[in-house]
Amino acid sequence: MISADFLIEDADLVATCAGPAPRVGAAQGDIAALTRASIASLDGHIVFVGRAQDCRHEVSLKPDATVVDGHGRTIIPGFVDSHTHLVYAGDRRDELQRRLAGATYAEIAEGGGGIVKTVAATREASEADLAAAARPRLAAMLAQGTTTAEVKSGYGLDLASELKMLRAIRRLGAEQPVSLTATFMGAHEFPVEYRAAPGRYVDLLINTMVPAVAAEGLAEWCDVFCERGVFTPEESEAILRAGLARGLKPRIHADELALSGGSAVAARVGARSADHLIFVDAPHAEQLAHAGVVATLLPAAAFFLKLGRFAPARMLIDRGVAVALATDLNPGGGFTPSMPFVMSLACFGMDMTIEEALVASTINAAASLDRQAICGSLEVGKPLDAVIVEGPLSELVRVGAPVIGGVIKNGRMVA
Repeated sequence: MISADFLIEDADLVATCAGPAPRVGAAQGDIAALTRASIASLDGHIVFVGRAQDCRHEVSLKPDATVVDGHGRTIIPGFVDSHTHLVYAGDRRDELQRRLAGATYAEIAEGGGGIVKTVAATREASEADLAAAARPRLAAMLAQGTTTAEVKSGYGLDLASELKMLRAIRRLGAEQPVSLTATFMGAHEFPVEYRAAPGRYVDLLINTMVPAVAAEGLAEWCDVFCERGVFTPEESEAILRAGLARGLKPRIHADELALSGGSAVAARVGARSADHLIFVDAPHAEQLAHAGVVATLLPAAAFFLKLGRFAPARMLIDRGVAVALATDLNPGGGFTPSMPFVMSLACFGMDMTIEEALVASTINAAASLDRQAICGSLEVGKPLDAVIVEGPLSELVRVGAPVIGGVIKNGRMVA
């Protein structure tokens, strides 16, 4: 008999998302579903996934085991939010009112808003302040089913402030349930003091900031905002290669506001993920597919920024690019902590099926963070990170409905 201390019993559907990762092409919609199924775990790790009737014969529950009734419910893997900027100080909700009145992203930035406004507030905040401000955001993400998340720096833009942000991310990862991985993004924007000498800031990033971050072991990833008016493809590639040389794996903000060359950089450097991709075209999509780069799409950012278009998810899938989804939670254009809302936008704005969106939010997102072996699916041996959906899978795209019945992290109900 298999011993277990946690059991979800006889669920209507278990979307295991088990199997190879990342999923590409037709496999993007394969959720590896089981009907009338149970999941059991011991000490936080899954020991059984299969038919409920088999579970009754094969699994022995410990006396103090937790049992969750799965009738009328769908069980899915915990969401992996693979692109967030959730650590910051200050408040930019006033910019939302300007945007709703017609101001563009560029106009707001030119008027002293945008990233540089958050930079000023973040530089003034302490590490403890940043962690305290981020805790409610993480709690909101957890309540919406996120059990693993990536978090970027990039609102410091000087060495001390970037290190402070990364230490705050490390602190948060140790004190609450959501598993975190940190990304150094000193190349988020040019700080005001370097606007007249951008080359000096690039040199600072490559020769001082990247080595310091790597030496302290504060980040797993290095990211760059490759966009017109920010970092050129040449600068982006140089920064990412400097990160690679110090053990920081590359990811990139690419082709968000125009076809900026970011996707080509991603392919050249072997980035694990190219993010946004609103303006990516078919030839560049084929480069991403050939290089094995995951396309992390952020429809909530396009929605809140009123960009008037979404990334071409169907084209990317059809050309064999693995697609992931994430919230882009941030102070200026990422106002949702909800992966179910992101799934809704993906389905109704980017022509993805619910199954494709679920894979994009779980196992493909895990693959974009090199975590497909430890999260993103419900398989024996993996930690039991799961979300209980009240009703069928389609309930996930009912925006605003209370469909999350529970969130499980490491075999323990945490929300």
